[in-house]
Amino acid sequence: MTAMQLIMLAINASMFLIVFALGLHATLENATFLFRHPRLFVRSVLSMNIAMLAFALLVCVLFDPPPAIKIALVALAVSPVPPVLPGKQFKAGGSAGYTIGLLVGAALVAIVLVPLEIEVLGRVADVGMHMPIAKVTSIVLVSIVVPLLAGVAIRHLAPSFAQRAAHPISLFATVLLIAACLPVLFVETPLLWTLVGNGVLACLVLFTLVGIAVGHFLGGPEHDDRTVLALATATRHPGIAIAIASINFPDQKVVMAIVLYHLVVGTIVSLPYVRWRKRTQAA
Repeated sequence: MTAMQLIMLAINASMFLIVFALGLHATLENATFLFRHPRLFVRSVLSMNIAMLAFALLVCVLFDPPPAIKIALVALAVSPVPPVLPGKQFKAGGSAGYTIGLLVGAALVAIVLVPLEIEVLGRVADVGMHMPIAKVTSIVLVSIVVPLLAGVAIRHLAPSFAQRAAHPISLFATVLLIAACLPVLFVETPLLWTLVGNGVLACLVLFTLVGIAVGHFLGGPEHDDRTVLALATATRHPGIAIAIASINFPDQKVVMAIVLYHLVVGTIVSLPYVRWRKRTQAA
């Protein structure tokens, strides 16, 4: 097993455990929330999948960034809500039902939409890309659906154990994710810095800001829904984005670093919004 394969295994394992810990706090009613609110489901798909796809297309066509930035933007735009996001949404005042329901709904929609969007955007943006449905399905099942349902089942069967185990598992998963990302960021940082002048940092910041604005607008009249959708639209699933890049462009190692840096940049850029929503909810 190569070092890169080991890193990807650690990233996928961490996301599995993060969602499993989330499931230990969740219920089946939370997981099926969006299926009982179809209008909100449609607005969520429009915000996360259609609007961000249009943004990536616009950047690629108007500014023609370097290939690594273009590939990363396309991969990020079509990737669904990440497993690492719900904790931030809860802290910002998001409801458990919509937060967990969005995680499940976006994952299932991604199985169909990601391969289709990749084909369309890859051709229009002049980036030859494809993504097999089987690959998306395996990532979605392993990183979201299976661990969430397993956590929900354990919570139902052994609630006291679930309550005790959730925090240690979540903490370990977070440490594992950081440990897996650091080698990539450290090795690829010198090459990444050469792209700063070509707009990589500006693209990542703008991606987050546009996502927050679109999600907040399409979240509807409910305070909690706006918060959840804004953060979900601004953040992407690193596992699927990296898989898209590695399948189509295995030699573009810096793309993986750009995708992981988006987690860092997105967290920093969205921090003022999270604080504002917390203050608004308290008021």
